[in-house]
Amino acid sequence: MELRTAASPRDVKHYTTERLREEFLIQNLFVPGEIKLVYSHIDRIITGAAVPVKPLVLTAGDELRADYFLQRREMGVINIGGPGRIIIDGKTYEVAFKEGMYIGMGAKDITFESVDAAVPAKFYLNSAPAHKTYPTVLIKPNGTPEEGVVIVKDENKVELGSLEDANHRVICKYILPGQVESCQLEMGMTSLEPGSVWNTMPCHTHDRRMEVYLYFDLPEDAFVMHYMGEPTETRHLVVRNEQAVISPSWSIHAGSGSRNYTFIWGMVGENQDFDDMDGVDNRTLR
Repeated sequence: MELRTAASPRDVKHYTTERLREEFLIQNLFVPGEIKLVYSHIDRIITGAAVPVKPLVLTAGDELRADYFLQRREMGVINIGGPGRIIIDGKTYEVAFKEGMYIGMGAKDITFESVDAAVPAKFYLNSAPAHKTYPTVLIKPNGTPEEGVVIVKDENKVELGSLEDANHRVICKYILPGQVESCQLEMGMTSLEPGSVWNTMPCHTHDRRMEVYLYFDLPEDAFVMHYMGEPTETRHLVVRNEQAVISPSWSIHAGSGSRNYTFIWGMVGENQDFDDMDGVDNRTLR
């Protein structure tokens, strides 16, 4: 597990491009046959991925000082690859493309599998400290409700923006109060329509939560310019397909791609009010 410390905005304004990428960009997440994990001291979030060409077992490692990974944690998972399975304490969940899971604190044995190793699942993970156990559930954007399965509610599929502003997008909220309960983790996916490239604009900060973005659905030669930093001290990161960005609470988090794309957002911190954000007037950005 890679460890990363928190960073002060006073220091970040002096970072070189290389240093900025070392601190905030997560590359090489999806490695066939491996579980890759990055532990950030910013709200203690763990960002990771599992690409099982053979069964992969999630363990705590020495870094957590725990008997098992979710002894004191909760976790959200979204599959961005081929059909897969997550086996949790002996129960098997079939997780298709763009389906997700919330796994509650206390789940001990977690194994990731692909239905077809030639087209492996790509399980993207966000994990946060937890204080209470909430039910483990499979999350589907569409379908018929059944035991142990949550279908994303219509009110949690939000269409925003316009083609004229190059930000026509659909936000699909997977983990949030009233749909899938958690201690602090919120997670969802935003898809930009063809011809739209801007996300989260006008941008904002939220001192009460940090966020991680995973960008995907991008061809090899495409990229997203991810903008971060204080509103009057902005910086940018060039982000490629299936790379993630750690966004501190004091930083804006917005992006503009060379084409449309999809990103997964995960939030942890002080509260779970999705609309708790401090908007930034575009005219004040520097």
